[in-house]
Amino acid sequence: MRPFLLAALATISALAPATAHAWGGTAHAVIDRAAIEAIPDDGPVFLRKYADYVAASASLPDSWRGASENFSKIDEDPNHGWFREQFTFVTPIPRSRYEFVLALYKHYEKIRDSDPETAQRTNVRWTGTLPYAAIEAYDRLVVCMRYVRKAQAEGRDASVPEQHCAFQTIRLGHYIGDGSQPLHDSIHSDGWRGDNPKGYTRDRSIHGRFESGFVDAIGLTVKDIAPRIGAPAHLSGDMFDAVLGFLDDAGDRMETVYELEKRDGFANHADKDVREMVYAQTAKGAAMLRDMICRAWAESASPPATVDPSPLDPANPAYNPETGSAPD
Repeated sequence: MRPFLLAALATISALAPATAHAWGGTAHAVIDRAAIEAIPDDGPVFLRKYADYVAASASLPDSWRGASENFSKIDEDPNHGWFREQFTFVTPIPRSRYEFVLALYKHYEKIRDSDPETAQRTNVRWTGTLPYAAIEAYDRLVVCMRYVRKAQAEGRDASVPEQHCAFQTIRLGHYIGDGSQPLHDSIHSDGWRGDNPKGYTRDRSIHGRFESGFVDAIGLTVKDIAPRIGAPAHLSGDMFDAVLGFLDDAGDRMETVYELEKRDGFANHADKDVREMVYAQTAKGAAMLRDMICRAWAESASPPATVDPSPLDPANPAYNPETGSAPD
């Protein structure tokens, strides 16, 4: 293993928080490794040599959420959720993180006196920004891959841009992994909120009991999900829309997680239905990550598109003076 990888793994191990967030360290590592192992031979196969680094670092974005590093926490916290019920008034979903933030704030101002309880949660922390974090990491991955291709074409060492790609894969993998977990796509992420006619648990520990406790107890591995990943999907069309659709698919399974929890609180580690939920959703996360990596590699073969007028130019027909830029 290269000195770069050994040093990175040692640092991550020393700094890792004692408790895992999101899918938990196990599932995030399995998703990332399974995705890289599933890259076809005509894809960015150079990432295979960084599989240990990426898998060991799969939960790194969670470490940026510590209360002692609040500048980082404020920025990073929303990137791990997409609480769809909280922003049904925003249609269509803006193609800009900042236009989304502004839409939330305008609604907050509109309802803060008439409905202060709802207004209190009408902000990015309680709505989430996960698809923006994912598509931003995807864009950065495309850029890194262009530099890999350039170095390869010129016969130069490509290891530095490859390492940049591995880091962006860590970021993209974490957000896609989070998005595949149904509780990350709903206001009911940590116990049922509001009206509860079916008597679902309001215990906040449901999140950890499902994605960490149960997953660790069954010893999830790449072998468990590799056969479920399938052949590359060759994603086409708009990537942001694809990410939104992926999150909607996972979010639609949120109530099933609560139904399964009612049986025994995830205490029966032989429960085939809970296992199936874990296997299915982690496999979907790995497949989506693999397909986004391959789409980024294909996109990197073309030079950057020329945008004229510039997104920063008020003459651009999509220019938004509230953000100072045109969205994608």
